[in-house]
Amino acid sequence: FLGIRMVSKKADGMKFVINLVTPDNDEKFVVEMSNATLTNIKGFQAENPDLTIKINRSDLEAVMMGKTKFDDQISAGKAKLMGNREVYEQLKTVLVNFTPDFEIMPGTRPNQLTKSNLNVFEQEELARSDGG
Repeated sequence: FLGIRMVSKKADGMKFVINLVTPDNDEKFVVEMSNATLTNIKGFQAENPDLTIKINRSDLEAVMMGKTKFDDQISAGKAKLMGNREVYEQLKTVLVNFTPDFEIMPGTRPNQLTKSNLNVFEQEELARSDGG
């Protein structure tokens, strides 16, 4: 999820390792930023991470779905950061929010629905993927 939201040009020169632990389902991940690329390995933990984050998977999913902010989870005590918090702050600087209707290829963005041109039962014309 974070890899999709990351702007790699902003991450140039960043290097860090994060251990992510979700105690409610006993999952563990290593998240590494290197060469402007964010990668993760499920089921492992780094021996000397720059930062360790503990958060229940259910609380993490609320963040990923946009229902709450990660900083709010930290403030509420639902997420814990151990180690160099600056790594977390760096990661936040390279993330971008986008809408799910972004244009994958030119001409594929769905038309905007407006109440004035469609009645409530009318289907919006589907976007074309052939470029035409």
